[in-house]
Amino acid sequence: MQLKQSFVIAIVLGIGAVACWELYWRSQGVVPNLDDNKDLWANQRERLDDDNSNMTVFIGSSRILYDIQLDIWEELTNKEPIMLAVQGSSPLPVFKDIVENTDFKGTLMVGITPPIMFSTVYPEAFPIRRPQSKVDYYENRTYAQRINHKLSIPLQTNLAFIRDGDEDWDTDLDLKTLLKQIHIGERAGPPHVPFNNFEEITLTRHMKMPDFVTNDTAYANTIKAAWKDMVLGDRPPPDKEATTAAFVELAEKFKARGGNLILLRCPSSGFFKEVEAKGFPRNEYWDPLVEQVGAKAYHYDDYPQFRDLFLPEWSHLATEDAQFFTREFIGILKKDKAITTN
Repeated sequence: MQLKQSFVIAIVLGIGAVACWELYWRSQGVVPNLDDNKDLWANQRERLDDDNSNMTVFIGSSRILYDIQLDIWEELTNKEPIMLAVQGSSPLPVFKDIVENTDFKGTLMVGITPPIMFSTVYPEAFPIRRPQSKVDYYENRTYAQRINHKLSIPLQTNLAFIRDGDEDWDTDLDLKTLLKQIHIGERAGPPHVPFNNFEEITLTRHMKMPDFVTNDTAYANTIKAAWKDMVLGDRPPPDKEATTAAFVELAEKFKARGGNLILLRCPSSGFFKEVEAKGFPRNEYWDPLVEQVGAKAYHYDDYPQFRDLFLPEWSHLATEDAQFFTREFIGILKKDKAITTN
């Protein structure tokens, strides 16, 4: 009897503690948020194994992930979009997976972010290892992992303190992240530049910039400070020759089987635009790649309507501007007969 009472008391205390923790974070303005993780990516990759004749696939890094609005794409093209872009990643591992492990020959749009695209082909380097880990997870995931993800979704979307993400945001509320924020005097060293969450994603990986980033300049500035901290550190020189050669080889295979390949250079502004213009001049990186690939290619700077869009943290479009960019870009593609609509 006492054991039963102890069990009931433990349950009541546990529920009470969870409720108090959740209410506390809600009072701080935190809301539930679905995490962009390997399971979301794998679910979209799985769709390529079905009938993919009416699909458009997007790969690359976070810029194409944020800047192409999937709902608008599907509405205006009558094509099902599959978003396989991976934040902070080279497109090469995912491109290779599509070419070698699928029979997809529809429209494949590749977002080219020069500092990442031309960085390296070394397997253990972050821009390569990161997307490759998602490809590997898709190939090896178990039924238990699939079920675990399905069960986690109601928790992620209803509880603010629950996370299941692959990113290490400093605004996360898991115990590891909270402990990382504790700095005790000089022993802990100076606090690092925080990298705060600025994503809002759906189960289909439709990403957009949250309103609080667009409307809160101070918050956006924390992300800018994190970008500068990352970019201004010591980094190996870009490997233009090897990355270009690897990309061109995959492009030739994809086009040879009838695939429609499109390259896209999404907007950047401020600090990023300056760094990219200086370190990765268009005439030395983008232009030679386009020439060797021989596919349709679109650079935002060639279109006046794309030159003054709002990127709150220099690298990704605010939602309203991303919607405008997507609509305008689809119009350009249709006019150029780069895509067809049913």
